[in-house]
Amino acid sequence: MQQKTKALFECEVMEKEFNLVGQSVTANFPDAFPQAAMDIHYKFEQRRDEIKNAVNRDVIYAPYMCNEIVATYFGCLEVRDLESIPAAMVGFHVPATKYAKITCTNRTIEEGYTKLFEWMRNNRYKQKWFDQSFPIEIFYIEEGVEEETVELLVPFIEDK
Repeated sequence: MQQKTKALFECEVMEKEFNLVGQSVTANFPDAFPQAAMDIHYKFEQRRDEIKNAVNRDVIYAPYMCNEIVATYFGCLEVRDLESIPAAMVGFHVPATKYAKITCTNRTIEEGYTKLFEWMRNNRYKQKWFDQSFPIEIFYIEEGVEEETVELLVPFIEDK
């Protein structure tokens, strides 16, 4: 029996703010990716129980910043507040931001970004670059499955 894909590829606009606590890696871009991202997720998953005020331990938030030289990629949990940050982790607040969002899977992320950026262009949305915001990948961890739901969030401004 073939598993049905969880990729919905439905785009929408959402606005949200986040308090996040986690770990990051900075590596050469694009050469070190996606392996560097997978490595930080694995390391972070081993330590996520140290975060005492997590909203949901089975949802990994992965904000990132990159240019054509290096990328910094995070593995985080959303937290209720930033009062308790484990050693060798970082905690930060992402202000309320408008995001273009698409739902895909860990196996269809590349296709998800292609469809999301096409949808943004068609709606005259332009990616907002790192001014108190950054793109975020949200992974919904499910034990024992190979294909997990992922949401891609890209901050934007209207280009009208």
